[in-house]
Amino acid sequence: MSARWSGDEWSAGDRPRGPLKIRGLGNEGSRPVRSFRPLVSVVAPAHNEVENLPLLVEETVVALRQMTADWGMARFELIIVDDASTDGTRRVLERLAGVYQELRIFTMARQGGQSAALFAGIRVARGDWIATLDADLQNDPRDIARLWGALSGHDAVLGYRRARADVWSKRWTALLANRIRNWVLGQEIRDTGCSLRIFRRKTALSLPMFRGVHRFMGPLLLREGCDLAQIPVEHRRRRHGRSHYGIGNRSLGVVLDLVGVAWLMKRPLRCDFSGVDRNRIKSRRVDSPRNETRAVGLIEG
Repeated sequence: MSARWSGDEWSAGDRPRGPLKIRGLGNEGSRPVRSFRPLVSVVAPAHNEVENLPLLVEETVVALRQMTADWGMARFELIIVDDASTDGTRRVLERLAGVYQELRIFTMARQGGQSAALFAGIRVARGDWIATLDADLQNDPRDIARLWGALSGHDAVLGYRRARADVWSKRWTALLANRIRNWVLGQEIRDTGCSLRIFRRKTALSLPMFRGVHRFMGPLLLREGCDLAQIPVEHRRRRHGRSHYGIGNRSLGVVLDLVGVAWLMKRPLRCDFSGVDRNRIKSRRVDSPRNETRAVGLIEG
């Protein structure tokens, strides 16, 4: 019997007992899929970060085990999406999966970029809440607990780097870009480039998807009507490898994305409707209907 993941449930009656096939992602591994449903899924896209992965997984698992114990909450899972790395990332992740039962690994069929890998991880996640961080160890996984602690009364929490540990050129361009983005969109997001965030999975799946969307998570969550909190988080120097981003591969693309997001912010689709469910009339308000076909297309491509 074949089973395919649609983003919310398995298409077949039983979950597969062999390697897990995800559309556009490849195998999860040869281990059986675990049956527990976590409350929080931590998602980290990774491309050629092989030297950082062992410590990333260790720090994240230790931090989240402590968080779940402190809050008396359901278990968590850590999802790392290998964005078609060429440095042995898959091999290292498979070894780590044998040590840490909370780790789930997926591989993109071909390199799709950070946005594609991020939303691939969100789609296969089983938790109601998604926490995200980078795989380069510059984010401190212990800050996820701080995000969770600030969540009460809000729909999402965004981190902002209070002391960014990067070269001056990256700090300057990030500051300028953030100010321009806020001016154009009329918002007050303190650090749209910070990957430490926590939000509902169902909300993320309703967001418009495009290459570069990971830089606009805060603005797009506001577009969905979310009440956001923003808290300071740590930022550490990169230990291994080199950054995948610079002025050369971000400038024009980010400007074009900003124009597109500004257009989207002015054209939200809202409709009030009534429907009949089991002979009872219920009214719902839909701010942004999901577009499943578009989402699947990004993951596959």
